[in-house]
Amino acid sequence: MMSSSFNIYRVGISFVMMCIFYKSAVDSLSELSPQKYFSTLQPGKASLAYFCQADSPRTSIFLEELNEAVKPLQDFGISVAKVNCVKEETSRYCGKEKDLMKVYLFRGNILLREFPTDTLFDVNAIIAHVLFALLFNEVKYITTLEDLQNIENSLKGKANIAFSYVRAIGTPEHRAVMEAAFVYGTTYQFVLTTEIALLESIGTEAIENAHFYFFHCKQVLDLTQQCRRTLMEQPLATLNIHRFIKTMEAPLLTEVAEDPQQVSTVHLQLGLPLVFIVSQQATHEADRRTAEWVAWRLLGKAGVLLLLRDSLEVDIPQHANVVFRRAEEGAPVEFLVLHDTELIISRVEGNTHIEEMQEDEDEDVQSPDMDIQDDEVAETVYRHRKTQLPLELTVELTEETFNATVVASDSIVLFYAGWQAVSMAFLQSYIDLAIKLKGTSTMLLTRVNCADWSDLCTKQNVTEFPVVKMYKEGKHPVSYAGMLGTEDLLKFILLNRISCPVNITSVQEAEEYLSGELYKDLIPYSSVSVLGLFSPNMTTAKEDFTKAGNYLRGCVITGIYSEEDVLILSNKYGATLPALLLARHKEGKVESIPFANSRVQDIVQIVTNALLETFPEITVENLPIYLRLQKPLLILFSDGSINPQYTKTILTLVKEKHLDSLTPCWLNLKNTPAGRGILQTYFNALPPLPLIVVVNLHSGGQVFAFPSEQAITEQNLLLWLKKLEAGLESPITILPAQEWKPPLPAYDFLSMMDAAASQHPTRKEPECTKETNMQKNDKKQHEDKSTIRKEPVETLRIKHWNRSNWFKEGDKSFRHDNKEL
Repeated sequence: MMSSSFNIYRVGISFVMMCIFYKSAVDSLSELSPQKYFSTLQPGKASLAYFCQADSPRTSIFLEELNEAVKPLQDFGISVAKVNCVKEETSRYCGKEKDLMKVYLFRGNILLREFPTDTLFDVNAIIAHVLFALLFNEVKYITTLEDLQNIENSLKGKANIAFSYVRAIGTPEHRAVMEAAFVYGTTYQFVLTTEIALLESIGTEAIENAHFYFFHCKQVLDLTQQCRRTLMEQPLATLNIHRFIKTMEAPLLTEVAEDPQQVSTVHLQLGLPLVFIVSQQATHEADRRTAEWVAWRLLGKAGVLLLLRDSLEVDIPQHANVVFRRAEEGAPVEFLVLHDTELIISRVEGNTHIEEMQEDEDEDVQSPDMDIQDDEVAETVYRHRKTQLPLELTVELTEETFNATVVASDSIVLFYAGWQAVSMAFLQSYIDLAIKLKGTSTMLLTRVNCADWSDLCTKQNVTEFPVVKMYKEGKHPVSYAGMLGTEDLLKFILLNRISCPVNITSVQEAEEYLSGELYKDLIPYSSVSVLGLFSPNMTTAKEDFTKAGNYLRGCVITGIYSEEDVLILSNKYGATLPALLLARHKEGKVESIPFANSRVQDIVQIVTNALLETFPEITVENLPIYLRLQKPLLILFSDGSINPQYTKTILTLVKEKHLDSLTPCWLNLKNTPAGRGILQTYFNALPPLPLIVVVNLHSGGQVFAFPSEQAITEQNLLLWLKKLEAGLESPITILPAQEWKPPLPAYDFLSMMDAAASQHPTRKEPECTKETNMQKNDKKQHEDKSTIRKEPVETLRIKHWNRSNWFKEGDKSFRHDNKEL
């Protein structure tokens, strides 16, 4: 980046374009002969030359786009000239007809690059390609996550990164990034990709749009720590990038002791509001931590300042803890009382949210009960009902085409109902899967709308919606039983490419299997590989393992080895036959588990437990799996990736058997926003993070918090856990053991019909009477609403917890049906 031979502020560029005669005069282009043009070329001077032949007419579209690019290129120090090829002067750029379909990029009189003219399809493409070629050191183009990690590691403690994803080279977004790199390329390392898989790997949800990230690597001194990342939420345009980078350069948090109305920062100049966190001497450190947390959340959206009340001459209302100042000139300062940091975030983002809601209300007539809709899936589908899905990426099947299609090719079939909310929500995930597998899979993705083809769905034994089945020639269809999401379904499809269990035929092949080399493309989807070892005569055990493998297909890679030399493997890994070898690829180790006299379900349970991580990240999807362990949860809450030192601390305690009676885990609030609701229930306001709590979901209601003023170390954490065991710590809250109920009682349509029929048994009831009865019933249901308990949406529901027994095994654990997240 810093060693580029191209100085964007001082060095000119020669950009020579060859084309054919354009009869209409282009006033913006200087007209020169070849000899005159080449005589004007000087090192460090910029020139854009267009060689024309008078006897080769062509379309004027390219010339029009080139003419539009003249002024912007001149702003970058690149002038433009039109060179008329004449018979008296010879030049190799006035040569063959096919050469005239290319564009040549020069620096001085040195050729740098040539482009086919069809890549320069408009003014944006022209400018983007020119700058991209010239800024080859300032802008690194990458295609893999490994490339990004290498660049990130090399710049830690040295410089920050401006990372961008654009759909294609030459788009308006690509031009915007290149123009920003022209200005800021010597200050930041710009990194560019067009690979959507790379964008997905860093956790972006809206992958269909261009993205711009700022990686804060300069302040990272620990090479094992990941650079903090800030996403620009505005559309990717030159002015937005400029404003965004300016806010990244501003101080994260500033302490002030003056009238908020008189404070001026770069944020106000950029049209962004200011948020003042009011502090006093007694709580200064805690207030500063809160202010820093808010500042990171609002980075790029607002300026955050710590206002010192004690040294302030201007009076601040005693009750106010937040001061809000809008960017508009003359806007009054607002003094607020906000006891939740999320309310501060919402205050800043509120204007945009309100505008979006107003636009939505202008377009749609909302249901009167939309605000109390108890089916969140139905509400989401309703709100996004106008979104057009690219259904053409999947094949729609009918009763006439179904058999022929699934027989002709291996197929994935989604059976859904167009009237059902869950089906329509999952259809989005199914289309996302089709996008991921486009051009890479031999599996045909199809769908059947059972609302249209009910007989077909009945024949395929479809009794609920949605259902996904895999059809392979000569085999019974396999039903998918995982989470209704893109990633889980993708894992199911990829792992079903191989047999389950796969038959291993040699010791060498078994070693390759256990090392992950045999199916290395599938390791990202199955971090554990299971190998069953059997003597050739263990027929029953092999049959049971094969059945278990078939049951686990799509969840984990399983293999079986039962050759005469099986003792070589059993002796090497200390396994007593029959045995399971579990290869944990992340840890690079193999462990053996004997399972003599185990039935099919026992083998399935052994493998399922082996798939559980020692210190997992808890998500909505995997929480039920860990709740089945019937242990209290030790949760480390974090706003992003956790410090590797914390991970090392927890894993050390696990290894030393100090956490055997707990399920240690961590929760990333960025990946699982429901965690904010959980913490707000525990503490009434969002506390500073990271934070460790212990909570039991099965026989308690007490929540304990690790002291925030203490460092998260092995010694401190172990001492705190011993105090809990001895009953020396008080809970921060006790959650009630109450069932969730919907906001409104369900409509009893049959009772309504019976009531209507009993009132008018001899004649048909007029439509107006039916409507009146419905309204009365609806009114009654709304009146009954006040009697229904409202529960928090995102709360860990737990029962009474006997503190003296919480470290003991759960042989006396109580089982209840109303345990929720």
